[in-house]
Amino acid sequence: QVQLVESGGGLVHAGGSLTLSCAASGSIGTIATLGWYRQTPGKQRELIATSSSSGSTYYVASVKGRFAISTDRAKNTVYLQMDSLKPEDTAVYYCRQLPFGAWGQGTQVTVSS
Repeated sequence: QVQLVESGGGLVHAGGSLTLSCAASGSIGTIATLGWYRQTPGKQRELIATSSSSGSTYYVASVKGRFAISTDRAKNTVYLQMDSLKPEDTAVYYCRQLPFGAWGQGTQVTVSS
C-alpha cells in the first residue's frame, strides 16, 4: 500500500486559489481511484473529489465548478486545484486511495473572509 503525503495548504483570502499536491511513496499506476477529503473540527471527514484510472471524476456539489482534481501518474502525484475559495472551504485536506487506503497527515487550508 502506498503512502500519500499532502502539501500545499495555507492561508488565502476568499476568492483566492490554492493547489494541493499529494505525493505517493510508490507507483499509483495500478490504483483505480484516488480521492481528496476534507475535515473541519467536530465534523466527519467528507469526500469531495475523486479521480479514477478510467479518467472519470466526481465532485461533491459544494465544490463542483470551483475545484479540479488531476492525476499525474508518471509523477505519482495527485493534485487538487481550488479556485474561488470560500471561508467554508477552511478545513484539513487529505488524499487517499479509495476505498480503504491509509490516511496521511493532511494539509490545512484556511480561507479568510
